[in-house]
Amino acid sequence: MESLVRLSIPNPSGAPVYYRETLSSTMDEARRLAARGEPHGTVLCAGLQEAGRGRRSRSWIAAAGESLLFTILLRYPAVSALPRAITLKAGLALSLAVEDFAPPLFGRVRVKWPNDLMIDSRKAAGILTEGDGETVYIGMGVNMAQTAFPEAFRSKATSLALALGDPASCGAECRFLLLEKILPRLYRELTLPETGDETWRRRLEDRLYKKGCPVRFFPGGADSGRLVEGILEGIGPEGELLMIPSGDSGPEPFITGELDVYAPAPE
Repeated sequence: MESLVRLSIPNPSGAPVYYRETLSSTMDEARRLAARGEPHGTVLCAGLQEAGRGRRSRSWIAAAGESLLFTILLRYPAVSALPRAITLKAGLALSLAVEDFAPPLFGRVRVKWPNDLMIDSRKAAGILTEGDGETVYIGMGVNMAQTAFPEAFRSKATSLALALGDPASCGAECRFLLLEKILPRLYRELTLPETGDETWRRRLEDRLYKKGCPVRFFPGGADSGRLVEGILEGIGPEGELLMIPSGDSGPEPFITGELDVYAPAPE
């Protein structure tokens, strides 16, 4: 098996940033790095994942070199020390970093609860967070160089290249330029005090996908058998989704579930 290469990418935590051209998944490999004692903030990138996965065990499919694929491992002294709403804060950091990397996308990047990044109402990135006691693994996959998608995803997915209309600006080496933007943004969002006007909730809600719009929501998942229709109100203090169900006057919090943003919304 090819060895890991250490990249000369600045990391605010001071931890190493590793790269391997091909591996099963960055999430699985990051767990092995944690087991061997790699420090808080260690990053593992891949050119190709053979068994990449997303939320709810969905597969992540990407051709070699077309996406930024990485996992960062984070260590905390106790479970109580883990940042609240860590996946949403990671999404906020990613959305800001994408705008840093590609200023023409400013105002077009949105965070879809709980773990997707949308550009022009199409999915451009996904985030997967897993925990193992006091260690947290945040995996990100960002579509960068793709200029076409399989038919089943053409109306739902996009890439930075397609959104910018400039494939040359999102080549393989640009993956690392985007990573350089992401790491300081992520570090800031996970260490920033949650008081004052710069709260993560306010800044996230400024770019929350479908905020104030009618949506369909499946609490617990699309196979739960329950459908809630209403207005997406915002985000609660623990990262829960706040919706005003049709016929209700106030918001109801949801901790888990699936937003159906591709089906027709209620009138």
